[in-house]
Amino acid sequence: MVRQLFYSSAISPANTDRPATVYRDRRRIAAKGERHPLYRAVLFMLLATGLMGLHVHRLVQLQLLDGAQNRLRAEENRIRLIPMPSNRGRILDRNGKPLADNHQVRGVYLWPKEQTPEQWKVKAAQLGNVLDLPAEKILEALERVGYRSASPVRIARHLTPEAFIWLAEHSQELTGVEVRVESSRYYPHGDLAAQVVGYIGEATLEELKAHPEWPMGMIVGQLGVEASANDQLAGKWGARLVEVNAQNEELRLFGERPSEGGKPVKLTLDLNVQKAAEAALGNRRGAAVALNVKTGEVLAMASSPRFDPNLFTRQITQQQWEELQELEHPFLNRALQGYPPGSTFKIASSAAGMGSGEFSPGSVIATSASITVGGITFHEHSGGYGVIGFRDALAFSSNTFFYRLGMAIGPEAIAKWTERLGIGTTDLNLLGLTEGSTGFIPTPKNKEEIYGEPWYLGDTVTMSIGQGSVLTTPLELAVMVSAMANGGNRVKPHLLADLTGTPQTQPEPTGLSPEIISTIRDGLIATVQYGTAQGMNDGTIPLTGGKTGTAEVWGQESHSVYVGFGAADKAEIGVAVVVENGGYGSKAAAPVAKEMFRAYFNGKK
Repeated sequence: MVRQLFYSSAISPANTDRPATVYRDRRRIAAKGERHPLYRAVLFMLLATGLMGLHVHRLVQLQLLDGAQNRLRAEENRIRLIPMPSNRGRILDRNGKPLADNHQVRGVYLWPKEQTPEQWKVKAAQLGNVLDLPAEKILEALERVGYRSASPVRIARHLTPEAFIWLAEHSQELTGVEVRVESSRYYPHGDLAAQVVGYIGEATLEELKAHPEWPMGMIVGQLGVEASANDQLAGKWGARLVEVNAQNEELRLFGERPSEGGKPVKLTLDLNVQKAAEAALGNRRGAAVALNVKTGEVLAMASSPRFDPNLFTRQITQQQWEELQELEHPFLNRALQGYPPGSTFKIASSAAGMGSGEFSPGSVIATSASITVGGITFHEHSGGYGVIGFRDALAFSSNTFFYRLGMAIGPEAIAKWTERLGIGTTDLNLLGLTEGSTGFIPTPKNKEEIYGEPWYLGDTVTMSIGQGSVLTTPLELAVMVSAMANGGNRVKPHLLADLTGTPQTQPEPTGLSPEIISTIRDGLIATVQYGTAQGMNDGTIPLTGGKTGTAEVWGQESHSVYVGFGAADKAEIGVAVVVENGGYGSKAAAPVAKEMFRAYFNGKK
């Protein structure tokens, strides 16, 4: 009965259509649910296929099309030949004090082939901001060696702490950028003896082609001893063959060739005398030289204005370069440039007058207020000194005495004996410098050859007192006065200590007799005792001998010139000073010489 009732209820007329309706609704809902996952699946499959296609395309490009090139590049980036710069040899003064030394700095190197040229342009802009270096300079360095170069190129030295920290923090982003600790040139005394010591710089492309054994970034001397002794100072670079990872960290060392440091170069310069000369010259244009009167060792060679060679141990800025140009040729070594010597030349005229045999040490000549030659009047400093000999003629610097002497012996005799004293004939090669010139002594022959003009008697008159076309360098003036101090031998000035005492630097006799030398020497001592250089005799330094000179310059104030030796009773040092447009020799040049003597004698205590 229960079954009957249940059955009857299920099929009752009121519920006849309900099962069919429910069935249809359920199928409709199921169909909708099935369509949404299908759409999602299709979209997902399309997206996955696209991504896989891109990866496959990239893999095909890397592995098949560019595979060989990429494998080679990966291998090259993994194995590196790293140059090892050598320490440059030190430059020392005669007592072993450094004039050029080395210290450690950090340099920034780029490995060109680790990025494309386009990528380097982006990195150059970043690095330029950090290193305070124009991006164009960075790209220029890369282009100079080529973007496929296997060797690194240095773009900066003396990395600041701030830049070092920034590079360390961004090392993961700077593929091909490397920071190295290396040795850099350092000049502890700044601009001291700048033209003698010189400066350094990276070898140019032309220099690298001429020296294929030099690596990229090779440091070479550009001026002075740094240039002339470069082979001795440079040493030999080494190299390390290493394996690195993507962060430039060394994983394994395959081999190493150690670098060989350069050898030191010892100079004859005395640091104290050099300092005194430059301090006394100050910023005035001019030069000062000190020699050992017996050996020819250059104790000081100062030239002003000067430059600081430390500027060239790093990238010099445009502003720094322009400031250098405002200093009126700071690279010029004025100690090796010709100047009219003025009355200091009367030493040479005295030697020529007595050496020629026309005059003897006891000869006297009448002086006067002036003489007239060829319608031209040549004046004395005063109304004349009467009849005097060589001693007083030198002490009072009488012009008319030497006018008459010159006309009596002629220009050829003056030139002959002047050259024997080293003027115009000093061998500059012994200095170990790459620049400089010698003096010029006019004669009738060379005047005709150079100017196409005949020689006049007036030329002889001006020549006899160191005017006209006469030119001497401060170095040659020091050689001349040294011959008077050492008994008549012409010394051969040199800067390299190794040359002292060698056959190359042995002094040569001038041919002047001891009597002639003694006469001139007495005149130079008298100049300091009671003549034109009495300011040198104030008791603060031992008694010296000397000669003032006032060299006339057309349209300008005269150059101030002084030569001297000390001490008077036992000469050891000879000096020569020129101060451009400094006026009287006793006014500007003599005080510089005095400070040089003071430094030398104080150093002997």
